[in-house]
Amino acid sequence: MRPTDGLFSLSIDGAKRIAENRKAAKCFVTVQNRVSKFVGEGGDVFAVHIVLADEEIRPKDEVIVLDEAENVLAVGRAVLSGNEMKAFKIGVAVKVRRGCMEES
Repeated sequence: MRPTDGLFSLSIDGAKRIAENRKAAKCFVTVQNRVSKFVGEGGDVFAVHIVLADEEIRPKDEVIVLDEAENVLAVGRAVLSGNEMKAFKIGVAVKVRRGCMEES
């Protein structure tokens, strides 16, 4: 929990636990495999690379970024809603806070 606003901040380990029971959560964004290395290293997710996004995602929500094989790549904060992520072809959709391949 962040002391500044009282909201939760996901870690990579926490994201992996949530992803194991994917049916219950509506905070997933799936990106094309060709950008998975970039996102896993902490790069932001651009709308053009999004394959799927849960419709219940709203701007500023915590999201989990997956590749097409449903492996956790990163965690971050949504800039767009889920519907906008799928519709837009330009701009940042998710500001990544931590990628799974970043050094701790």
